[in-house]
Amino acid sequence: MDAAQTFRDLGVDERICIALEGVGITAPFPIQSLALPVALGGHDIIGQARTGTGKTLAFGIPLLQHLADAPASESTAPAALVVVPTRELASQVAEDLRVASVALGTRVLTVYGGRAYEPQIDALRRGVDIVVGTPGRLLDLVGQRHLKLSAVRALVLDEADKMLDLGFLPDVERILERTPAERQTMLFSATMPGEVVTLARRHLRQPLHVRGEQHDEPDLVPLTVQHVFRAHQMDKIEMLARVLQANGRGLSMVFCRTKRSADQVADALTTRGFAAAAVHGDLGQGQRERALRAFRNGKIDVLVATDVAARGLDVDDVTHVINYECPEDAKAYLHRTGRTGRAGRDGVAVTFVDWSDMPRWKLINEALGMGQPEPPETYSTSEHLYATLDIPAGVTGSLPRASRERLGLEAEELEDVGETGRARSPMPRRGQAGEQAARKPRIRRRTRGGVTVRDGEPAKRETESNPQHQASGDGTAEHSQPARRRRRRSRRGGKKDAAAG
Repeated sequence: MDAAQTFRDLGVDERICIALEGVGITAPFPIQSLALPVALGGHDIIGQARTGTGKTLAFGIPLLQHLADAPASESTAPAALVVVPTRELASQVAEDLRVASVALGTRVLTVYGGRAYEPQIDALRRGVDIVVGTPGRLLDLVGQRHLKLSAVRALVLDEADKMLDLGFLPDVERILERTPAERQTMLFSATMPGEVVTLARRHLRQPLHVRGEQHDEPDLVPLTVQHVFRAHQMDKIEMLARVLQANGRGLSMVFCRTKRSADQVADALTTRGFAAAAVHGDLGQGQRERALRAFRNGKIDVLVATDVAARGLDVDDVTHVINYECPEDAKAYLHRTGRTGRAGRDGVAVTFVDWSDMPRWKLINEALGMGQPEPPETYSTSEHLYATLDIPAGVTGSLPRASRERLGLEAEELEDVGETGRARSPMPRRGQAGEQAARKPRIRRRTRGGVTVRDGEPAKRETESNPQHQASGDGTAEHSQPARRRRRRSRRGGKKDAAAG
């Protein structure tokens, strides 16, 4: 790539160039230099590059430019569709498109599960130009006839390999079948498994395959320094607290294997004075988005996450990634450590390997050729830990009060996103609505010592509420005479208590 090359040299609209320059983006990355001339020409394309190398603008700029050049239309249906695997990636892609189109007035809508339908439906009724969404919610809106795909002229499949991993390819197929055959299709993926290749052959027309790196380039991010330590389970949190006080440490991500571990680590770090928060699948969408906003805004600087929850989390300023628990395999290791060293920046990856993790780690080390089959035994007080990661001498397991400058998670407002997925009453079948409306509500009866107790009513004898038990054998009403209360007498040594008797 020519060092002096600019987006203008690639034929990008001047308004888009000015918008990108306003956020400090002036020179294209390799994948952008290769993909933009092809995509701007309207051709189908397969773009292959690792995460964090600028794929969003490689397909986003052509979408925006084609919409800007197209004649005005009165249709409210979207002209472009971007399908992504995760909610977090949908939000990021939509935000990048909005930044690049600030001077174009392009209407971009994000749709994904976990949020209320109504705002998304209202936006579709008013009209949008680009829809960015996850497969499940897109199909839901199509099935409800709120989203029409008949006007889509350009379609993007982003992170196709991750959609395969998450089992979304059948949904993607159904989405593609509902769009016009005469469309431009762009598929971007870090890897090209066989299922993704088959999808591309079936739905793309003579695509040009471009790669953002050389074929012999290593899988590990070149600008990320990899450190591995053999750690003791009971000492990990102490080690982590010291690693998070290394010189030059900025935004950091800590990875755990389970949701429970993520919560425990986040709570322990918060207790020690760090501005930390957890992100995992058990949290509601509002809570997850709150933690991510706080992380991106710098109110917290440590995000503790599980692998699934962290898919699509692209934050350019992450300096350190710490594998608090050893990844399951080499693919998970690459996914985690790929969160740092992005967009040409340096990064640091630290992995704690427990004794029980050694067989798994040796497989990861061999698959990635890291040359560290036997990580050094390390404790929170080990001198080589301090020296290797540039941790200041005298650092302890708690952040000094003078260094607690972050506002914390509580400073970020929790947005009411109208979360879906909660238990709902089943809708009545046709013909049953009137029957159900006529039914009287069931009153639950509780009894206490033979007395019926209802909320908001005085207690009544069971015989009062049941006529069958109101008459005695001689025909008189049993409740006409109040029942005498039985007196309990205590006995001591088989004799009556004098006080009782």
